[in-house]
This record gives sequence, C-alpha cells and structure tokens, in this order.
Amino acid sequence: MPEKKQVKIPKRIASAIVNSLKGGVVPRIGLPYITVGRRAEIDALLHDVDIIQEGGAAFRFIVGQYGSGKSFLLQTIRNHVMDRNFVVVDADLSPERRLQGTKGQGLATYKELIRNMSTKTRPDGGALTLILDRWISSVQAETAAEADPASPDFEKAVEKKIYQVISTLSEMVHGFDFAKLLTLYYRASMSGDDETKAKAVKWFRGEYATKTEAKAELGVNIIITDDDWYEYLKIFAVFLKRAGYSGLLILIDELVNIYKIPNAITRQYNYEKILTMYNDTLQGKAGYMGIIMGGTPQCIEDTRRGVYSYEALRSRLTEGRIARENKDGIRDMLAPVIRLVPLNHEELVVLTEKLAEIHAELFGYERKISQDENISFIRAEVSRVGADSRITPREVIRDYIELLDMVYQNPGINISEFISSDAVNSLSYGSSDGEDDMFTEFEI
Repeated sequence: MPEKKQVKIPKRIASAIVNSLKGGVVPRIGLPYITVGRRAEIDALLHDVDIIQEGGAAFRFIVGQYGSGKSFLLQTIRNHVMDRNFVVVDADLSPERRLQGTKGQGLATYKELIRNMSTKTRPDGGALTLILDRWISSVQAETAAEADPASPDFEKAVEKKIYQVISTLSEMVHGFDFAKLLTLYYRASMSGDDETKAKAVKWFRGEYATKTEAKAELGVNIIITDDDWYEYLKIFAVFLKRAGYSGLLILIDELVNIYKIPNAITRQYNYEKILTMYNDTLQGKAGYMGIIMGGTPQCIEDTRRGVYSYEALRSRLTEGRIARENKDGIRDMLAPVIRLVPLNHEELVVLTEKLAEIHAELFGYERKISQDENISFIRAEVSRVGADSRITPREVIRDYIELLDMVYQNPGINISEFISSDAVNSLSYGSSDGEDDMFTEFEI
C-alpha cells in the first residue's frame, strides 16, 4: 500500500506543477515539492551565492541535453536566492534575443531581463517599480529614525542619504547616467509626478529607441543601447545592494540560439560578450552579481560553432586533464562548467512517488498507483534501446503524468497490467538484454 501523504499541497500549486510538467515546461512555483537529486549542483551554486552576497561575483554554465533538468535547476536556484533577499532577472535567448546584435537583439535581451525582474514579494516579474519605491521608502524610514519627519530639514536629510547611494554609482561606467535617472525618479516621487516616474521607469527598462525621444520626455541625452546594456546590469547589482537587497542573479537560458546563428562573425561577437561577462566576474570588475547560463553540450563544446569555437573561452572553460581522465565519476563542482548527469533510477522512482501524491491531491482522489507499480513504470522507461543516452527526466515525467491521467479517468483499470501492456511499452525504443538487472539492488 502506498504511504500516507505527508504534505498537503495547495491545489493552486498542484495545478501549476501538473500542467507545466505535462506541457514540458518547468513550473515557476512549487518546485520544492518535486525536487529530486541535484544536491551537489545546488550546493555548488549556493556557495557562489554566498560569495556574491559578500560583494563578489560568479559565473557558471549549466550544461545538459534537452529535458535533462537545466531549466529546472535554474528555477530551483532562482527560488532559493529570492528567499535570501536577492533580485533575480532571467531570460531565454531566441533569434530575436541575443547577447549582441546589429538590430537590437542584445537590447531585447536586456528588456526581457528587466521585465522579468523578480523578488520574493514579486516572484512573477515586474518588480522594478516596487524596488525603486521600496528604496525611497526605506531611506525615508531610516532618516525618520534620526530626524523629526515634521522638521523642515527632514526632506534635505532624506536627499542627503539618497545622494550618498547615487554618488557611489557615479564612479562606475555609465554610473553617472544611471544616477541621474535615479535622481529624476526620486524627485518625481517626492512631488507626486507619476508621469515622470513612468518615463524614468521606461528608461530603466531600455524602452527609449532614440536619444532624441529621451531628451524630449526626460531632458536627458542618454539611452541604454545594444552595446552597453550589460554595463547597466552591473550598475543595477551595486544599486540593489545599496537599496537593501543581497545582490543580483542573472539567469540566461537557451544558449543554443547563439549556436544556431548562421553568420560566424555574429556568433563570435556574442561569444566575445560572454567572455567580457566571464572576465568581469573573475577579475573583480563586477560586484554583488552572479551569472548562470544554460545550454546543451553541443552548443558549448562544438569547436566549429559552439562556445568552444571562441578560443579565449575554450581555454578558460575546458576541463583539465585530471577531471577529463578520472574514471570514477568524480566531478569538479567548482569548475565554471557544471555538466548535469542523468537522474538515477532510484531518484526517478522517488520523483514518481511525489507526482502521484500531487496528482491525487489536485483531482481529489485516493492515490491508486503503488510504489511497485512506479518501479515497473520506470523499468519500462529505462529499458528502451538507447535510453541510457537519450531518455531525459522531461520524457519520463510527461509519460508518467499521462499515465496518472488515464488511471484517474479509468478507475477500473488494472494498473500493473496496463503498465506492462503494449499501450505503454510501445513508447519504448525496444527492449535490451539484462533490463531486469538494473533493479536487482533497487532500494528506495
């Protein structure tokens, strides 16, 4: 008999988990309910977070096949760091969003990152205005603890503290411009000028197309462009720390879209931008900022089109001889590239146990599928010909949720017989010799 449910999951979260996973995407919420394995990877990335919080910077690549759990790991880290008072920005690259481009593709990535700016209290993005207003309110509260808010000098005291933050930014590349817009936003906030506040936010979001437009609306002759958007993220990181946050984490997925760029020169410009980011974090040119990029092995390691086609990156990122030649599966989790290994069979079964409980909670029925039946299902999945190299958690999860849906809708079904039937086994690529040997020492 299946064990009694230990944790009651809200239906809103259960629905998000089931629907997202069935659609092949990572849910934004509820990840702790389904996290299995990846402890070494999570610990390594959280060690980076400790360094970032102390004023350092970090850069990592997460490398794995489609469906191997890259996006899941990125979202898991995203949730962890928001709980630690970090601000997170994330974006998937695409043909329209790159790191560098001649038609604004780099700026498009910046816009997406800022649009998805998230905090613990605003986890779904759109947190920029909240952050700016919270900063001003916190400075006012800090000043009120030292001076009487009714005093005629109170506003001057607030301005003094505001300018203390702004002056530290002015020393950075483009920091003077950034500080100027912060000043505009602060003054508009104090005067109740919501129109000017909205225009300042528009500037921070990179939405001014020309300097002429910015000059007409804000009186400034500067805009964020395709060439300098990354510099503004570095300024944001320092500002966020001054505004009371722990730092900034930047998540960029789908590097394969750079790999797919047909023009070799354009690809090299994008890899040069990655090199700039990588060098900044290692050489102390950035602070309170972490960058994690996700991609497939091919888009990283292909020496003709991938990241490794750019020699300066290849020489920095390639594993050393000891890591390459050890035969014991020992991994260096402090290396800049973290390669995801497949979940083992025990972890896959634990995952199905969690999903079975969530599915039953969502649809309001007593869980019917047993642990032994889950093991049988995983056995059928991993016994496909080529499954050791081709099957991914995404495929297993989608198949399993489909199984749960069918069992729920057909209460009279014999689950064990159905799992062993052609209806399920036809999913496999074929049978392999010794398939039962995988489970000889199977323990949960």
